[in-house]
Amino acid sequence: MSKSLSRSLSRRTALKVAGTGLLGVGAGVALSESLAAADVPASQRFDLSQPSYERFRGVSLHETHHAMQGMAYDNVNRRLYIAQIQNGSDGDDLCVNQLSISGGLTGHMHVSNAGHGVSIGVEPVGTASYIWMECDSDQHSDAGRGTALARFKFVNGGTPSSVKKFLTGSKTISCATDPVNKRLLVRRSESGGMHYSLFSLADAAAGQFSSPLAHFAQPTLGNGSVTFQGYTFLDNYLYTLDGTGHEDPADINSYVTATDMNTGKVVQRSFTAAGKTLFYREPEGMMVYRTVNDNPRLCFGFASRPSMTSSTRYASVYYKDVLI
Repeated sequence: MSKSLSRSLSRRTALKVAGTGLLGVGAGVALSESLAAADVPASQRFDLSQPSYERFRGVSLHETHHAMQGMAYDNVNRRLYIAQIQNGSDGDDLCVNQLSISGGLTGHMHVSNAGHGVSIGVEPVGTASYIWMECDSDQHSDAGRGTALARFKFVNGGTPSSVKKFLTGSKTISCATDPVNKRLLVRRSESGGMHYSLFSLADAAAGQFSSPLAHFAQPTLGNGSVTFQGYTFLDNYLYTLDGTGHEDPADINSYVTATDMNTGKVVQRSFTAAGKTLFYREPEGMMVYRTVNDNPRLCFGFASRPSMTSSTRYASVYYKDVLI
């Protein structure tokens, strides 16, 4: 990336750091790579072999020329948030879309110099929704990847203000939130590859990252060279999505995987052809939400386009809901 951090912060859409100092702990604070989860009670998990169902299909987001990325759902205020690259951006300026669970677009925010947006989180605070996402993109990485986490209030049509930043100095960092247990899962590059660290959301918001509930290396998926496309979690299970975009449905290679965060081991990996009739279907993003009847659903997204030559992009979301 050619943009400098100082130049980006001077732009109208740049993140503003709250207070006089950086909050949280830096990437230099080492976490034991041998740490296994100690405080994550065992639970049921989604059966990934069961059928998937359409939540919504072919929705246009605010930035019509870029694919959806990470997503998260505010179960208290019933709002869906989906990240995507801004039209005209060189890769790290993001738009956070606000939607209904049926796919109706109700608002958006622009966040510059953020990163790729592969996964985001949301924290309900009263009637407000606070977004958790990567920030301070590394201009030297491919398409820009976050070097810290940001927490800010979603304001329709605005840009972030009173931003708190955490885990500054990280490499390729992102996060997701568990809406049921109020936890934050952080994924970032550490010695030996990508790792996940689990925290209570309250501790994370207070900048307390020294005692993770779990810390484990990202397990090898498939043949070890898959295209990672998103993740989410519920209780003690991590769910990941991988695969690439294809014009021919016969070439679909998308998979969902469940990992037990108490052991760091994969417990199920299943092929998914959900949304197979979408044109140039590409898996993008995951989240968990609970219905108004309190039923959890594992959601995963797909970007598509009307034709190979079109710059228009659509968003679709599918889900699984069988627990075992």
